[in-house]
Amino acid sequence: QVQLVESGGGLVQAGGSLRLSCAASGLAFSTYVMGWFRQAPGKEREFVAVITRNGGSTFYADSVKGRFTISRDNAENAVYLQMNSLKPEDTAVYYCAADRPSYGFRVQAYSYDYWGQGTQVTVSS
Repeated sequence: QVQLVESGGGLVQAGGSLRLSCAASGLAFSTYVMGWFRQAPGKEREFVAVITRNGGSTFYADSVKGRFTISRDNAENAVYLQMNSLKPEDTAVYYCAADRPSYGFRVQAYSYDYWGQGTQVTVSS
């Protein structure tokens, strides 16, 4: 019974900040690479950020680089996404997901085994 539960979404003005959380249960959290993805209405789900098992490496989509920060706390079985300087184009449902590559990380949504239900982020102009 693996569960990933996102929280922290909401409505913010452009330029504002939001911190998303994802609480994991039912899996050996530290064995998974964790990623954040987002999906806007009518759009494909897109990669946002990923963090390796021990938090040693991160990688971001170009669209969010320098504005978003992914982090994790293995003791708390949680992964976070700090979003700063938000833009209207960041509006989407944000999902956390768990992957277990043999090494490194992957950015393809289909590679991820487990997904949360998503949390809505709306950025007004």
